Amino acid sequence: MSNTNTQTDVIAQVKQAIQDIRPALQNDGGDVEYVSMNDEGTVSVRLVGSCAGCPMSQMTLKHGIERYLKDKVGSHIIVESVN
Repeated sequence: MSNTNTQTDVIAQVKQAIQDIRPALQNDGGDVEYVSMNDEGTVSVRLVGSCAGCPMSQMTLKHGIERYLKDKVGSHIIVESVN
């Protein structure tokens, strides 16, 4: 994380990016909720609706959500799912 971005700024960017991608998940009956972010840039999210039990949820998490956050916020971002 660069010195110009405070943790609060990065969290705000993460939350906005999650809001940006929610409609795509909602169109398929699912959703994603921001839970937290640690100092190292690991973002915890909760997959809900049809995403929660979907066998493709790991692909959605890594190739969809994480990739989008890396593009919009920074390459240091890692996304993990929590229950």
